[in-house]
Amino acid sequence: MGSIRRSKTKRRTRDLDQIHGDLRNPRQLAQLKAMIPDEDKPALGIHHCIECSKYFEQEHNLREHRRGKNHKRRVRMLKDEPYTQKESDAASGVGCASFYEARELSKEQRRLDEEARKMEIEA
Repeated sequence: MGSIRRSKTKRRTRDLDQIHGDLRNPRQLAQLKAMIPDEDKPALGIHHCIECSKYFEQEHNLREHRRGKNHKRRVRMLKDEPYTQKESDAASGVGCASFYEARELSKEQRRLDEEARKMEIEA
């Protein structure tokens, strides 16, 4: 029993909501992309898959990982936005009005951002 439990947690990586938080936080994302050498990580933390939160010994291993099924599945799952506390409250019937107002505002903000990007491209 002990060996089974140990093997299940041996290769555990960060959960999807934690990785979403990393990708949304510009400071954290810049720190991950900077690849600052860390002696505690394999190959000083240089070969790192941000989406899976895994470190690799060689560049070849990282390339092969990115071509693999597990990485592609993880990237596809990261495209979906994780549920928020407001969404779960609205599903149970608590605070529905405020949730839908915030949702409409975020849709409007995304639309305005998209229009601004198109204007920048045309200019």
